[in-house]
Parts: sequence; structure tokens; C-alpha cells
Amino acid sequence: MPFTDHQRFKTEAKLFERANGAYYYTPEGQEIFDGMSGLWCVNAGHNQPKIVKAIQDQAEKMDFAPSFNTGHNLGHKFAQKVLDLLPGRNYKDVFFTMCGSTAVDTSMKIALAYHRARGEGQRVRFIGRERGYHGVGFGGISIGGISPNRKAFSGALLPHVDHLPHTHSLKDMAFSKGCPKWGAHLADELERIVALHDPSTIAAVFVEPVAGSTGVLPPPEGYLQRLRDICTKHGILLVFDEVITGFGRLGASFGAVKFDVNPDMITCAKGLTNAAVPAGAVICQGHVFDSIYNSAHSQPDVQIEFFHGYTYSAHPLAMAAGIATMEVFEEQKLFENANNLAPYWEELMHSLKDLPHVVDVRNIGLMGAVEFASVPGAPLRRTMDIFDRAFKKGALVRVAGPSIAMSPPLVSNKEQLEKLIDILRKAIKESAEHVK
Repeated sequence: MPFTDHQRFKTEAKLFERANGAYYYTPEGQEIFDGMSGLWCVNAGHNQPKIVKAIQDQAEKMDFAPSFNTGHNLGHKFAQKVLDLLPGRNYKDVFFTMCGSTAVDTSMKIALAYHRARGEGQRVRFIGRERGYHGVGFGGISIGGISPNRKAFSGALLPHVDHLPHTHSLKDMAFSKGCPKWGAHLADELERIVALHDPSTIAAVFVEPVAGSTGVLPPPEGYLQRLRDICTKHGILLVFDEVITGFGRLGASFGAVKFDVNPDMITCAKGLTNAAVPAGAVICQGHVFDSIYNSAHSQPDVQIEFFHGYTYSAHPLAMAAGIATMEVFEEQKLFENANNLAPYWEELMHSLKDLPHVVDVRNIGLMGAVEFASVPGAPLRRTMDIFDRAFKKGALVRVAGPSIAMSPPLVSNKEQLEKLIDILRKAIKESAEHVK
């Protein structure tokens, strides 16, 4: 099982049998509110009839078709629906992958191919960020900044990678609501890194608009725009990893829209198909693939522009699920619902600030986290205990180091969010009596 303590799971197994709307159900029939949208991914709630039917119908019509020198209309149709979520921002091309990890690794290859096509093949360096999560491929963990992930495979990480400092400071921004006012200056560290390595060697900078897996870290006001300005100044591609923040999580289609900052590429997955069928994608501004395409066809006998792809790129079932997902988002106005709920969600989140051992509360859009003082020598003991107690009381939350993270479905209502926070409040209080 991925990222799981198997010994612990054997003694305290948490099993689901079915799901519907905003809820899971255990084999014993217990109702569990899905406070994590599965794993940041079931944005439209479980078992949406339109998505289920689209998958069933497509499986009967055509279960698979290869995308190597052949294709099908579903991929083109879905790509256009994704691009329609980013109007007026010069996004033109979509490359479909299998998941977020493969989307990140694909975007790294696109960055290298882009610079080579422009005669700057020496640009091979990538800049990530401390506490960033970019999946589990060797590219993703190399540019990522989650220490345990890197430590486990430290002998085989990619060379030519550096990292920006993370943006979290309890001293300066604890209990901020939405984007902290402190911290924009941390983007200027990119200028130091650029000067250290020489800008002509750097291919791309990768950041999550909101760092999710590390415990929901909203960007300081002005931070993302400053990164954009520095990358533009030095001819460096800026990539937003929106695997978590894409498709309504922030009350807008993407973080790029929410913060009005246009990266050269956006990686996405999870909510792309409402997680009903695995899929990922890289969304590129027009100049990116145009440069690769034009360079390739300036040479005689070149037939393939980009030597990369997956058996399951633009898989018909995933494309059908994705098209239906986009229609559900629009028909049920789920991005608008998330945006409307965000202020109340903020109020609920910050009602937890005075509970035992709480050192920070963070929120943005329809996601948030509560950070706790760690038990010396046992950094996960408190949050794992709270996780267990919340589950027993009927809510799925997520352990993110010293934080408990939440990301409820966009179909949620105020009453459901109230119940989720009430369950977490009780779990925190109970845990404080047992974990000192």
C-alpha cells in the first residue's frame, strides 16, 4: 500500500466499501464524511451519475485506442474543454499523461525540449522548493522538497537541481486567513539562485501555487507574481503544479486564475477526471510547443517533434470521464459553490485556533490545515491519533506531518462542513487527554 505503515494498518484497518456524494461507507455500514475529497481529487463528489454513465458508455464503444501516430476525437475534445477553463491566457496545447507524477516528469522533458529547440540546450537545471510535492517519479522527488521522500532515494536523485526556501513561518504568519501578508520577499531568493548557477543554465522553476501535501501553505501576497517576473527576466520557464489546486479547489478553475499569474506550463491530474479514471495533463502556453514543433520541422526528415509519451496517454475511458467531469463542474456550478463556501470555511477553520496544542490554522479556497505542536521524538504521534479518532467519529481527514489537512468535496454544504469541523474539534480535544 502506498505511503502506509503496514504493521499499523493490520491492527487498525480503515476500509471503504462504497461511496456516494460527499460520503464513504465502511463494510460495517458506517458513514464517513469525505473531508479529503478522496485524496484531494474527487472534487465533484463520488459516483456522479453523468461521469459513471460516460465511462460505461465509452467502455462499450471503444475501450482503448493508441495515441502513437493514431488518435481519437475524445482527446481533442477534452483538451479543448480544459483550455476553455483558462480563457485569454494564451494556453494552447495539452499533453495527456496517466497521473500527476507523470505530468510533472513530462513537463520537465517539455522544458528541456523547449530550450533545445531554441538553441539553448545548456539549460538543464531545475529549481524546486523546500516542502514542495511533485509526485513520486525520480524527476518529481528531485525537484520536490519533502524530506522523507528524498531521503529514501537520495542516492539516485537527478543532478542539476536546486531549491527555493519554503514560505512558511509560524513566527511571522501563524493564523493568517488566506494568503499571508508576510513572505513575498522570499521569491527574491530565486535571484540569488539564478546568480549562483548562471541563468543561462536554468530550464524551469516548479512550484505549487498552494503547497498542499506538506500541510496547505497558501502563497504570501505578491509571491507568485514576483516569481513570474524573475523567470521572465531570465528566460526561465515557470511551471505551476496544480495537481491539487486545479479544478475548483481554490474557488476558481486553477491557481493561475485565482492569483492572476500565468505560468508557462500547468501540470494537473486528480480533479481532471474527478479521479474516476486515472489521468494527468500538462497544459502549455502557445510559445512552448510551437517552439518545439517549428524547430523539428525546420530540419529535413524529422517526423516526431517530442520523443515522449505513454501507452495510456488520452485513454478513451479517461477522456470520456474528463469530458463528463467538466460538464458536471459547469452544470452544477461547483467552482462557484466552492468560492461561495470559502468565507464560511475560513470561519469554521479558525474556530479551532484555541484548542490544545494548536499552533497554526491555514486556509484558502476550500482547503485548509491545522498545525499542532509535535511530541518530541514522535512527530506524527499527535496527528495520527487525531486522524484515528476523527475516522471513528465519521470523518476522513489527512495527516500532513504535524498538521491535519482537509479538502472537502466541492458539492459540500454548510451543514456538512460544520459537522466535519465539529468531529475534528472533538477528536483534537480527546487526543489532548491522551497524547501530551
